[in-house]
Amino acid sequence: MASNVYEGMFILDSNQYGRDPEAVSGQIGQIIEKAGGETLVSRLWEERRLAYSIKGQRKGTYWLTYFRLEGGRLKDAERQFRLSDSILRHMFVKQDPRIVDALVAHAQAGEPGAGTQGEEGDAAPNQQGETAAAPQSEDAQAALDNKEKP
Repeated sequence: MASNVYEGMFILDSNQYGRDPEAVSGQIGQIIEKAGGETLVSRLWEERRLAYSIKGQRKGTYWLTYFRLEGGRLKDAERQFRLSDSILRHMFVKQDPRIVDALVAHAQAGEPGAGTQGEEGDAAPNQQGETAAAPQSEDAQAALDNKEKP
């Protein structure tokens, strides 16, 4: 069976990750290798407050991994990820072979926490969980200023 490249996004237990980051994040690579796969890139994405509690946790550490694995062995790896106490959630996306090199290079060059603000100036929560106002164009700001005047 042919091997595929997958992007894995994991939400890790922030408490366990804070106590022993190497062991918690290393567990992902160990499970992939045990299933017969190869880890291409594995790195911290960011830590943030969850929209709702997962297994009693309100904060999660997001971990991004690109790995190569045979499609038939993915179920074995998924089962091990579900059984892990330190992994709250996981998701896999099969990547198009034509863009794998670009994705891996981008992930290797990326900084943890980068890209917390979306396109078009969408507001993103800061470290305190507060949402900053989205930057506005001069025309939009002028219209707001005129609207506020009596």
